[in-house]
Amino acid sequence: MSAELSHLYRSLTAIADGQELAHPEVIRRHADRRGRVRATGTALAVALLLGGVATGGRLVFSADEPAPVPPPADTPGPVPTSPALSPSASPSAPASVPSTRTAEPSAAPSTAQPTRRPPTSIPDRAFFVLAPANQLGLETARATPLLPTLCAARFPSEAAVVQRRARNLAYKLASTPPGSVPDGSYLHSITIYRPGRADDVLRELRQAVRSCPRQGPDETGVTWRQRLLDPGEYGDESVLFEMRAPYPEGMGEPGDEQVRLVRAVRIDDVVTVLWEQGWENTSAERAQVDADSRRAVRAIEDWLD
Repeated sequence: MSAELSHLYRSLTAIADGQELAHPEVIRRHADRRGRVRATGTALAVALLLGGVATGGRLVFSADEPAPVPPPADTPGPVPTSPALSPSASPSAPASVPSTRTAEPSAAPSTAQPTRRPPTSIPDRAFFVLAPANQLGLETARATPLLPTLCAARFPSEAAVVQRRARNLAYKLASTPPGSVPDGSYLHSITIYRPGRADDVLRELRQAVRSCPRQGPDETGVTWRQRLLDPGEYGDESVLFEMRAPYPEGMGEPGDEQVRLVRAVRIDDVVTVLWEQGWENTSAERAQVDADSRRAVRAIEDWLD
């Protein structure tokens, strides 16, 4: 060992001998205190860091809505309110379409049909034309009574007549050979009544038939029986009745009766009457009278329209 190194060790020994060494228990307490201070400083730093993160997060979310807290795993979540269909929805369910309707009008437009203008005169086209198979070309104007007498019944509604026209019209059945005599004839009339009075005519006619089930003998010695029949659906309302009487002696088969049919039909304020009067003691056929009644109603409706 060199002289310089020996001198250095002696100096250190002298310094150490002049200092009082700390007791080991004291040294351990100082070490524990420094550890606790270091741990407390670390925890405080972590708390400050987390507080800053949380504060920053709240500042970010405050621009929209507060961040929702997720529900526990076993708690059902809220029902979605999005307009989009969920994948499990039935494909047949229509998607919701935003309404584009404007405000509803205060009242719906009226769909009522316009009323007809009351007629004041009767043109030729108001009379029906026979089907070609029934035509004979025998037609004349007529001004005689347009209904049977029916026990001299009075019709107050006659005072409400605006205009009336009538005609006699002979016809043949489709099965009748050409050149034969007519199978029957009509007394056909059309009458315009003042507004609201045409229904009085049909009511008075029904009552007259009910009140006169039998009348005669007439000027030819025939006694007639009257009764109302089912009128069918013609115009706004209608009346149908029949008149029956035995054939004159020497005419027809024994026990047979001749039949007359009278049908009155109202269309608005117009009444048309078809009185089948036969031809040389022939009898009316219901099917033919029904068919010509429909043609008569159609002609009047076309005129009024």
